[in-house]
Amino acid sequence: MLLCSACNHAQSAPAQQVPIRDYIAKTWDTLTRSTTDCKSLVDPKVTTEPILYLPADIPEPAEIARLKQNCKVDVRRLPRAIHSEGDVHPEELKAPGLLYLPHPYVVPGGRFNEQYGWDSYFIVLGLISNGRVELARGIVDNFLFEIEHYGALLNANRTYYLTRSQPPLLGEMIREIHAADLRMRAYTPEHKAWVEHAYITAKRDYALWRTTEHKTGDTGLARYYDIGDGPVIEMADDSTYYPDAIRWMLSHPAEGKQYLVPASAGDKASCNKSQSKVCAAAEVKGMRLSRDFYKGDRAMRESGFDTSFRFGAFSGSTHHFAPVCLNSLLYKYEIDMAALANELGRTEESNTWTQYAATRKAAINKYLWDEQQGGFYDYDFIAAKQSHYTYATAFYPLWAGIATPKQQAATISTVLPKLLLPHGLAMSDRPTGMQWDLPFSWAPTVYFAAIGLQSTGHNDAASAISNRYINTVQANYTREGTLREKYNAETGTTETNLAAGYRSNNAGFGWTNGVYLRLLSLESSEVRPKQ
Repeated sequence: MLLCSACNHAQSAPAQQVPIRDYIAKTWDTLTRSTTDCKSLVDPKVTTEPILYLPADIPEPAEIARLKQNCKVDVRRLPRAIHSEGDVHPEELKAPGLLYLPHPYVVPGGRFNEQYGWDSYFIVLGLISNGRVELARGIVDNFLFEIEHYGALLNANRTYYLTRSQPPLLGEMIREIHAADLRMRAYTPEHKAWVEHAYITAKRDYALWRTTEHKTGDTGLARYYDIGDGPVIEMADDSTYYPDAIRWMLSHPAEGKQYLVPASAGDKASCNKSQSKVCAAAEVKGMRLSRDFYKGDRAMRESGFDTSFRFGAFSGSTHHFAPVCLNSLLYKYEIDMAALANELGRTEESNTWTQYAATRKAAINKYLWDEQQGGFYDYDFIAAKQSHYTYATAFYPLWAGIATPKQQAATISTVLPKLLLPHGLAMSDRPTGMQWDLPFSWAPTVYFAAIGLQSTGHNDAASAISNRYINTVQANYTREGTLREKYNAETGTTETNLAAGYRSNNAGFGWTNGVYLRLLSLESSEVRPKQ
């Protein structure tokens, strides 16, 4: 298998890295938001007058008075205290708005002007690489605040995200801050108190993934699931998405008819037109999207992979699957929590976490590993069969420490050749016209694949992935003077000719910044990831 003939090792061009490093260091400040900053209130996705919502169970913070005066913002309280996800639904609020967070945070960039769930993990990695530990800690503290006052670590801090989370990486973030602190100072009582508070709060975050809504039958595995119904509010700025999906399904009935219902079937079969302008616009030639499609669509957005065809057309069946990515992340979460509990002297809890991890690992090997195909695949627990959609998440079990040497070798020989293109690691081997499929390369999956391969001793394969990504980022920075959220692994450009979904390629960009820095460290052997 060809790995490194096209790598053009990134470490041979340090001159290209200097301006990008400088750009990233400055961009953290450009992308930083706070409650005292008027630009944090702007929502490009929903063009309404800015509203800031406070939790019902805290006194009004002192800085809110300045915000009202300086930004002329409407400050409201949520109708009641939130103890768990779904205690307050977005539809209860007269208008969407920003949810208050107590500490400054870094946004991804472009249309994404909030603190996001899994984006923030890669942002935290980048901030720590740049020595911005206090800013990174503030992001984690904001997540702890969300769990305590909004019922969950949210997709992002807008009211329309109150019904879903995102890929679970809080345990990793806590351990990154913990390790960065110990590199800078001794293990003080104050630091131990922070770790203990973070650990206790993270237990509530983890518990979300063991709720009935997130279970996949009796497999012992988890799924993505949004407890809301109907189309998502934040698609207001991409008003053609759902109609485009209907048009595609009408022209591809073999793949799409299961998601369509006649308009005459009414709102109960689809979505409530009177409650949602997005719903009202989602009708083409007398056909609407089914209620179950919208559940899958929402679950897809909790996964972070919006949009691909990985879980059916437009991922309309996401909630029918136990995904490789989610369950690998949860396994690693359990390992992280076991380590934190052990360090805090909670031996019995540590043993429980270790047992959780062992049980999940067995279920992953039973349901998600395919010996004949030589890879990890998502499991459709409704149909009781594996999907064989080749996807970049096949490398997550290597990163999480689940895969055996035999499984690692099989994944490299069967999956990697399908996804490794001249300019990066593609998401899949299927050109669907969606941004999370072929030919697009994204920072998160590049990171998990490269670090997973390196940490399991497959250094050539890891370098093939990381170097191609680094080189593509550098080449496009030279042309454009910015970093983007995604890249084309076939052409090595930032072009995005998409059939549907977010057609922009946002600049900034939070997770690209963080992954670029970490991959440079990987190649220079400055930082070796945890086993």
